[in-house]
Amino acid sequence: MKGKLLIVDDEKHIREGLQKALAVDGFDVMLSSDGREAIKMIEEGDIDLVITDLKMPRLSGEELMKKIIERYPYLPVIILTGHGTIENAVEAMRTGAYDFITKPLNIDKLSLIVKRALENSSLKRQNRELLNQLKKKYSFENIIGNSPSMMKVYETIELVAPSRANVLIYGESGTGKEMIADAIHHNSPRRDKPYVKVHCAALPESLLESELFGHEKGAFTGAINRKRGRFELANLGSIFLDEIGETSMQTQVKLLRVLQEREFERVGGEQSLKVDVRIITATNKDLKGEIEKGNFREDLYYRLDVVSINIPPLRERKDDIPLMVHKFIEEFSRENGKQIEGITNNAIKALMSHKWPGNVRELRNVIESIVVLTKSKIINEQALPPHVLSRDERSHLKLPAGMDLGEAEKRVILFTLENTGGNKTKASEILKIGRKTLHRKLAEYGTS
Repeated sequence: MKGKLLIVDDEKHIREGLQKALAVDGFDVMLSSDGREAIKMIEEGDIDLVITDLKMPRLSGEELMKKIIERYPYLPVIILTGHGTIENAVEAMRTGAYDFITKPLNIDKLSLIVKRALENSSLKRQNRELLNQLKKKYSFENIIGNSPSMMKVYETIELVAPSRANVLIYGESGTGKEMIADAIHHNSPRRDKPYVKVHCAALPESLLESELFGHEKGAFTGAINRKRGRFELANLGSIFLDEIGETSMQTQVKLLRVLQEREFERVGGEQSLKVDVRIITATNKDLKGEIEKGNFREDLYYRLDVVSINIPPLRERKDDIPLMVHKFIEEFSRENGKQIEGITNNAIKALMSHKWPGNVRELRNVIESIVVLTKSKIINEQALPPHVLSRDERSHLKLPAGMDLGEAEKRVILFTLENTGGNKTKASEILKIGRKTLHRKLAEYGTS
């Protein structure tokens, strides 16, 4: 990889010779005659790597390196040293220098060291960015909403995350139960340990037990190798069991044992395995009602529901919708290379009037679809899908005063066609125009 290098040496012929040699390899090379000047250049320029002599006036290479490590810990430093200062160079590496090379210089060796140092620095930078993204992904900012009910959810997460307590998350489908579970784990002392997720409803009962607890070779047909289960993989970390209410009574018995004794056996195995796992569960069912029906064990319920978090459906916190909409527009505009500047108040009102049976997931999908399909920089009511608009809004089209007549005609035609479900014969009858005229207009709009 190429990069911008800074060579610091008080001997002109050395720094200029290095500049010419490294420029051949495609590096952009800058020069400095002493440490103080180098610091200014690092502050002003986008330097990827520093090569510095140890013995220099005003500010030595050792002092320069210490300042760089203190201020720019991800900026690699290579030390140039004579035979009389090798011990100093070795000490500099202990302090944080990437490597050193002795004079007289072997340019091929230096070039190789530079390339390795830049690759190493790039990997560190990428890892740092990934960690920052991970931190941002699981921060509270990712859970959108500032309504009183959501503030209560945030407060509970802050209190329960540092503890070892099991958490049961209640909420309808699409409310964001998994995001809450993510936030609990990634804000807990176990954040650097394994975090394993299992969607209990997505696996048939015959496979769920093996998935959770693992199996031994030959335990059943197809078990050609030993398999570690999710609980074993989550040891010292957390496990998230989504839709826990869908598990069978047989699986519930085994889960209860893990909760009580912190141990289990693989399917077909005899050896008991000990685990230290924090259990976070979620459900869209009323587990107390399931207990009364005989579908869920009461003793397991009380083990899981040490702390409960109830996520309100979107229809009960509609004041959060404008904030979500703007966040989603920003997110999907960035992902799709769109430049959408905003959304009209009428469109927001229409979105707030919808009941959102699919909750936040449905709203998110709707906004993504709108962003992908719209050609306008401002999202208005006409951009909303028909099922989101109220019956009154579906039958009325609002046009702004002063709109171009041709554009107004286009909107009326397209709105009528949309309300007839694409039936052109019916649309032409409502508009009182011939089918040929309608087809010609649609061809002009590029929607025929």
